[in-house]
Amino acid sequence: MLRKALDNLPLSRPYLITTVVAAIIFYPTWIRLGKAWLEFEQVLAHGLATATIFLVLLLIHPPALANHQAYSRPHYLAGAVLLVTTTLIWALLELVRLDTLTFMVLPAGLITMAWAFLGLQGALAFIPHVLLFSLSLPIWADIVPFLVELASMVVGSWVSWLGMTALIEGNSITLPYGRMVIADGCSGIRYFVISILLAMMTSILNDYRWRGWLITLAISAIIGLVANWVRITILVVVGHETNMQHELINDHETMGWIVYAGFILPAFYFSPAHKRDPDSAAKPALTLCNRTNLITVLLAIAAGPLALAIIQSPSSADPSWKLELPESQISDADDLPITLELPESLNLEAWRSGDLWALLAQSQKKTADQKLVPYLPRMFDTSLWQLQETFGRGLHRYRNIQTNEQVIVGQWFQVGSHRGWTYKEAKLFQIPAILAQEKQFGLIVLQNRCAQRNCERARENVQNAVNSIQLAR
Repeated sequence: MLRKALDNLPLSRPYLITTVVAAIIFYPTWIRLGKAWLEFEQVLAHGLATATIFLVLLLIHPPALANHQAYSRPHYLAGAVLLVTTTLIWALLELVRLDTLTFMVLPAGLITMAWAFLGLQGALAFIPHVLLFSLSLPIWADIVPFLVELASMVVGSWVSWLGMTALIEGNSITLPYGRMVIADGCSGIRYFVISILLAMMTSILNDYRWRGWLITLAISAIIGLVANWVRITILVVVGHETNMQHELINDHETMGWIVYAGFILPAFYFSPAHKRDPDSAAKPALTLCNRTNLITVLLAIAAGPLALAIIQSPSSADPSWKLELPESQISDADDLPITLELPESLNLEAWRSGDLWALLAQSQKKTADQKLVPYLPRMFDTSLWQLQETFGRGLHRYRNIQTNEQVIVGQWFQVGSHRGWTYKEAKLFQIPAILAQEKQFGLIVLQNRCAQRNCERARENVQNAVNSIQLAR
């Protein structure tokens, strides 16, 4: 492999230099990405390995321009303009610490950097490798809930077809001798991502065109999902037949990989393979040291990390918010009908007014590295409390599947002077809030238990509170 890397070095060197320069310009995000790789979390345990594969493929199978491709119109100026524009967008996202979006800008930065240095054809040839690198970004957690919902629906249908005695409620499967929950760990995200990674590696090594890429990716993604559904169904069957006593119920990691291997290995063994003709590639011209590229890099640095360092400056703290709830008494946050699990960085205060509970969780952005809107994981056990109905913006009805207790929940996010009804809205409101020098964040949660027969009174109480509650300093 070392000999092959040395032989391909003339093709690899331009893209390696492009990657290094892009890493320098977007260095704050690259540093956070490296830290995320080293944490080896479930949804990103493959991150470091994927980045390593990206570099290895650049060395042993670099992007190559076919000789017949026209290279007379590289459009360097368009690439330079797009690179500076991408850097400006990245700086704005980095300013408000929208990490998911800043991570997604990195592939765009690599492509536009290649375009500015190597021309349009050089950038197009780089796209397959950049797509593979994109798999190492920490963006997979956002699709885990969808995969859990999809797995719950499919496995629930299969369990019904098998004729087993089971009560299926969302992602909860209740058997005669116990309950199984299709949690985030059962989403199949690892099998899904690894399948796509293997498909991309195969496509790059075989120099597939777009049709081959799409077919390979589609087949691999389906294999990863089906393998996970089969794994979960096996666990349900084993739990049903052994009265939840088999050791496989508690320790099924190895079994999962065996099932996955049984699906993926035959698929790639029988997949077609093509060998690249060493005489079919043209070497792109690298003009890194000319005046145009030097000006482009300096403009990108000025529009990105330099502008970011100037804008980010410390400021004094603002007074904390107080929630104005008439005829209320201070209470404990752990006494709410649905107990919430919130980050320790948030300051919690709770009040009670009759049957209505109110919680205010707030924080302030004090340093450049701190997020205005903190990361909020799932705030309560959704396998126990399941969503039954949504009445409008920020108003929901939840039911405890064990006790049948029902609770009306209303919530919103306060980002400076902006109110958002969802976490995604709150993240987007960071941009105008920070530009206006606003640095306070608040989460307001209202809860009211339902009566035994209906939730109309509880719903009215929460709705009135949502409309009337104010935050004051």
